[in-house]
Amino acid sequence: MNQYTIARATTDDLERIMQLLDYGREIMRSEGNINQWPVGKPARATIVDDIHAGNSYLVMDGDTAVATFAFIPGPDPTYFEIEGEWIDRDAPYYVIHRLASMPQAHGIFATVMNYAKAVAPSLRIDTHEDNSIMQHNILKHGFSYCGIIYLLDGNPRLAYQWLGKK
Repeated sequence: MNQYTIARATTDDLERIMQLLDYGREIMRSEGNINQWPVGKPARATIVDDIHAGNSYLVMDGDTAVATFAFIPGPDPTYFEIEGEWIDRDAPYYVIHRLASMPQAHGIFATVMNYAKAVAPSLRIDTHEDNSIMQHNILKHGFSYCGIIYLLDGNPRLAYQWLGKK
């Protein structure tokens, strides 16, 4: 298994992050997920905001960034309302957004989860209903399906929560 490390992204990493998001989009398309992340999404401005807020991360294989993700302390406004119920509505949480990797990089989701679970006692994540790869990984790593949330643009997403030991 690869010995990946996690590094906080800087503005110098912006082009690589955009490239990794393109790889993620290609992977989704190859698996039949044609609706999530249309061209131009996630927006470059969103990634710049993530970087400036200190919430953008890279998964590194040596000196090479092989994946990217946003790791953001809650509350997240898109999670205020849910068609369903959070496991623990009041627990402070972090959100994982915009996870993408190179096609040949394996074990990325596990690496990100190990990092996130070491930082936060509660995690939330969401994905498009057509993203079967992400749904599989989310459930495999101990998340529980909680219901449907809506993005700020009104698009629905399947929402999950993980709670560590209290």
